[in-house]
Amino acid sequence: MTTQDYERIKKQSLNMLQSMNIVLTDKEKEDFEVADFGLNNLDKTGLQLITYINTDNVCAKDLVLLPNQTCPEHKHPRRAFDDGKEETFRCRYGKVFLYVEGLESTNRAAQPPHGDEEYYTVFNEVILNPGEQYTIFPNTLHWFQASSSGAVVSEFSTRSTDEEDIFTDPRINRIPKAN
Repeated sequence: MTTQDYERIKKQSLNMLQSMNIVLTDKEKEDFEVADFGLNNLDKTGLQLITYINTDNVCAKDLVLLPNQTCPEHKHPRRAFDDGKEETFRCRYGKVFLYVEGLESTNRAAQPPHGDEEYYTVFNEVILNPGEQYTIFPNTLHWFQASSSGAVVSEFSTRSTDEEDIFTDPRINRIPKAN
């Protein structure tokens, strides 16, 4: 991702949080993460987030998805210290189309990003509107996409080790750097 793309997406995401009256400290704004997963196509595949706390036991984040932006399919595997990250998504703004393992839903509201379909394998649809939540258990494949208005999701989980996530798409680098 270019520095210009990073700054553009970061500004857009921070503006979305500000419009929801979510106040961030200067340090949180500085630490705000823009993840393009090494695919260099933030408008299609990416995720913006701020981590408020991440201890040995708990983690709390806000995830920002721009309109129709997708967080790619992944799972949180067993780790040396537990069975994997368990996370609860609570939709705060917009609408989120979450896909998890299970029976494939018919007439899905969202589709994998065009050209990347081969890297999406789970299609059990859970639609989250503001105030609705869903818990994803460890080692469960999942992916999610914002509606055309974008979305903000609060994530509450056990300890987060994003660098250990396993993605279906082998091209993905979870912690890439802007260039």
